[in-house]
Amino acid sequence: MDMGLLEGKFAIVTGAASPRGLGKATARMFAEQGAIVAITDLDEAAAKQAAADLGPQHIGMACNVTDKDACLRTVKALVDTWGQVDILVNNAGITQPLKLMEIEPKNYEDVTDVSLRGTLYMSQAVIPYMRSRKTGSIINLSSVSAQRGGGIFGGPHYSAAKAGVLGLTKAMARELAPDNVRSNAICPGFIATDITAGKLTDEMRATVLAGIPMGRAGTADDVAGCAVFLASELSAYCTGTEVDVNGGSLIH
Repeated sequence: MDMGLLEGKFAIVTGAASPRGLGKATARMFAEQGAIVAITDLDEAAAKQAAADLGPQHIGMACNVTDKDACLRTVKALVDTWGQVDILVNNAGITQPLKLMEIEPKNYEDVTDVSLRGTLYMSQAVIPYMRSRKTGSIINLSSVSAQRGGGIFGGPHYSAAKAGVLGLTKAMARELAPDNVRSNAICPGFIATDITAGKLTDEMRATVLAGIPMGRAGTADDVAGCAVFLASELSAYCTGTEVDVNGGSLIH
């Protein structure tokens, strides 16, 4: 049997319980490449079910990424079980299609906390373990909306949070590079997932697709494949990058 690209690696994917989401697709592709995966989500039952779908050796856990203590506890429990953690995918995020003047303090906090604070806290939780072994890959989910200033789903606060993720990714890459811990971001464009399902009129869909040179929406697996590359030794010399997965809708 061929060795997978992630054989012997242990990975955490946050916010990955949604059956058709980017996180679940990434967790599944990691498992197919030989990784042992922990799926975390706010919904513990859903996280456990998602992990069970991948196979009995995988783990599902509840974790609120906006709670630093919860992040530390979750990662410590996994390291106690596994002995190591090699890969973190900061996938947890929420989007709200609000206009600038509609953004209330609560909207700002909800969206920014999960994407930005959650990415920071989970990264802080895994970094000491990665540094101690001089190896690790952190993969952060940003968005094309961070680069082009919204335009499909997320409001301006979502664009701001996802742009913040890019800055955090690059700063972490710079600081962690001497310890051989890599930090990279993925910027998906329009991907067909549960978050986007049902929110588009036919007219909107046609407009969106007209702006994509490849002429189709992305799939969750399109994003997952990129995550596998960034998690594996194929990308050993890539850190501080942002990889666009958008069918050419933003070429810059």
